[in-house]
Amino acid sequence: MNIKILASILLLLFVSANMGQSKPRKRSAHKAKAKVEQVASTAEQLEAFQEIDNYDFLYANGGESLDYNAGLVNTIMDEAMSHIGARYRSGSKGPKAFDCSGFTSYVFGRSGMQIGCSSRDQYARNQPISRSEMQRGDLVFFTSPGSGRNVGHVGIVVDVDPMTHTFSFIHASSSGGVKISQSNEGFYSSRYIGVRRVVE
Repeated sequence: MNIKILASILLLLFVSANMGQSKPRKRSAHKAKAKVEQVASTAEQLEAFQEIDNYDFLYANGGESLDYNAGLVNTIMDEAMSHIGARYRSGSKGPKAFDCSGFTSYVFGRSGMQIGCSSRDQYARNQPISRSEMQRGDLVFFTSPGSGRNVGHVGIVVDVDPMTHTFSFIHASSSGGVKISQSNEGFYSSRYIGVRRVVE
């Protein structure tokens, strides 16, 4: 039975029982009313909790946001890792050689996701998130020696340290082909621009 209805019935029973008395005990009536109000308040809190509980689906995948699909991310990362050691070649889109944006577009394209062709396009087209929200499978962007302060390089986040917000990422590097690098490496630590999430 609904707790609010039960509380109302208790209050009516109490009032009915005391109507025939010539000198109703005001103090007892006051205490009973306070008790009923407490029960009603508890009922409201319970309903509010149940209302919040109904929205647990918003925090699927252990607290991750709704647009983070762990199964899809695992598929994308498996594809990315399968190309470690592939050589770098400017303008190449794979599968035997890649440039940085060719690598990311190829990897996501294998899962049917079109993320843009160039690193700048990928930065503009995908969902901006903060560094503190960064997760495995996100696109991470840097400047390059020839891009000035603009986007010039892109990789895919492999792992994130939530305490330091440092991360590792897989990318097609001009100096070593497809490999995993660290965000705190000297070349990349000062070149970080931002992170984007690819949404289905």
